[in-house]
Amino acid sequence: MANFLLFSLTLTLTLGLLTPCLVSSNPEVDILTKFRQGLIDPDNTLQSWDSSLVDPCTWFHITCNADNKVIRMDLANYNLAGKLVPELGDLSQLQFLELDRNKFEGTIPTELGKLTNLISFDLYENNFSGGLPSSLENLKQLRFVRVNDNKLLSGLVPKGLLGVAVLDITNTDK
Repeated sequence: MANFLLFSLTLTLTLGLLTPCLVSSNPEVDILTKFRQGLIDPDNTLQSWDSSLVDPCTWFHITCNADNKVIRMDLANYNLAGKLVPELGDLSQLQFLELDRNKFEGTIPTELGKLTNLISFDLYENNFSGGLPSSLENLKQLRFVRVNDNKLLSGLVPKGLLGVAVLDITNTDK
């Protein structure tokens, strides 16, 4: 019986050490790691995105404020492909989402309407489908919306977006 308990304890500890930690102490690291895991990155653009770091502020293409919160994601023109994850809407301080000129596809998550500090929303020249979520009307700081050249975007533009400084929906079948 003692040998069995010792074996069980050893096995449990070994498995615990071998199993990678999927959750960090920083929710923003978790969000960005989940986003990265779903991407095809042929040029290894995101190699600095190390999920073992305390915060993502030292990662290339990420800018943080004085409180170490992500305020900018600049991944424009890096040959990235994949889908946006709904969890991106939990980057509460994000002001600039620059994902233009890539190969992103799928729908634009409704959860991005929680990015109440967002100023610039650049998703142009990708392969997004569906419409612009009506939740984007909640973004009162939003000034620039560029979703042009996404051939499969459809539906109505949410009324709240009609007052932004720049709204480019050209070549979207709108």
